[in-house]
Amino acid sequence: MIAGVYLVALAVLAVFGAHRLALTLRAARARRGEPAAAAAPAALADDACPVVTVQLPLWNEAAVAGRLLDAVGALDWPRARLEVQVLDDSTDETAAICAAGVARLRAAGIDAHHLRRADRAGFKAGALEAGRRVARGELLLVLDADFVPPPELLRRAAPPLADPSVAMVQARWEHLDADASALTRAQALLLDGHFGVEQAARAAAGRIFNFNGTAGVWRAAAIADAGGWQADTLTEDLDLSYRAALRGWRFVYLRDLAAPAELPATMAAFKSQQFRWAKGAVECARKLLPAVARSRLPWRSRLEGALHLTQNAAYPALLVAMLAAAPVLVTGAVPAWLHGTTAALAALSLGAYAWVSARGAARGVRGAALAVARVPLLGAVTAGIALHQTRAVMEGALGRRSPFVRTPKDGGARRARRYRVARGRGWLAELALAAYLAAVATLAVARGEPAAAVMLAVFAIGCGWVAIATALDA
Repeated sequence: MIAGVYLVALAVLAVFGAHRLALTLRAARARRGEPAAAAAPAALADDACPVVTVQLPLWNEAAVAGRLLDAVGALDWPRARLEVQVLDDSTDETAAICAAGVARLRAAGIDAHHLRRADRAGFKAGALEAGRRVARGELLLVLDADFVPPPELLRRAAPPLADPSVAMVQARWEHLDADASALTRAQALLLDGHFGVEQAARAAAGRIFNFNGTAGVWRAAAIADAGGWQADTLTEDLDLSYRAALRGWRFVYLRDLAAPAELPATMAAFKSQQFRWAKGAVECARKLLPAVARSRLPWRSRLEGALHLTQNAAYPALLVAMLAAAPVLVTGAVPAWLHGTTAALAALSLGAYAWVSARGAARGVRGAALAVARVPLLGAVTAGIALHQTRAVMEGALGRRSPFVRTPKDGGARRARRYRVARGRGWLAELALAAYLAAVATLAVARGEPAAAVMLAVFAIGCGWVAIATALDA
């Protein structure tokens, strides 16, 4: 029985692993097929620039709000065709910082508005929808609080929207603090993979890829046509993306346009972010998979959409595989060669993923080699949050609702302690899982299965790291 459960878990992981490898190969082919020096789009004359509304959804972001508003004021766009909406639901001094920032923008000739709501109904989606209804822009640029947009962002992102079939243009995320800690290095690997492989591959193949919630420009008419921002999932960006795509709208991904942002500084903040993303994706799967299946999209696009929306199912599968490892090893119900083959294929697949994602993020050959060297870090953090993410997947699948918990930012000062998310007691279970995996790794050594031992040791280290770092996030 336990062997069957273990093999099913490995089969699920193999499906998503094969999908990741297919995306990696597609992204690599797309990158090789790019011209050595892609021609820049023709610059728009100032009088041909559409009106753009920059939307800044904020809630208690005192550490970064001023920096964001200053960066928005430096955007290269005709002032007469630029509107800024500070969608501020804050309950602390952020409101005063925003008011001062809006005053600076208005003094610089920018049509800036400080919009306050009586409550946070709908959270981020509610704020964006409220702003959209009064925005005067034909295009809407959305920026989260921790982003520092480059001045040329609009000049480079707006031209593709001259095509009336294009709904959204997404820029790649860059990282302001990638080397601040082992945690931020791991996050940089994960995000580089998302943008350098997943987004790049889906865009190159003409499949649905999603708006990432920030650093993207939307056509206002496309949002309205898709039904507006909706708050019935925790990932309003993914939800809107699929609803718009099912209406026939197209998206453009600009790999070479980077928008720098902060990575979460603490383990508790990182886990909160990952929980929201995973649970929201499953909620979107519940909401949208039937429509994707019934759509007239090509079967490959429907299959890609299904794998995209359900990819977080890999976390429960990984957790089951880790828990079943001990009885499987003790009973010898699964041949040793399967453990070795699984470990080798996982290492090769993740190595290719890391290499291609780093190249897609313009890291160069040295950066790509460094990313490959950090694959064990990627495996460790993935295993470390598997228990936490499994809860997110289960809650999303069962339809259990929860509030939108934003990821706290500290502007690099590491001082925003009162904005830190609650650590909870889950770290105790993660610590117990780490001890269990360490024991199973020792058992694998005793049974002469070094590949399984190494893989289990990496998982044990990851679970221990996540647990201890969470516990220290007081």
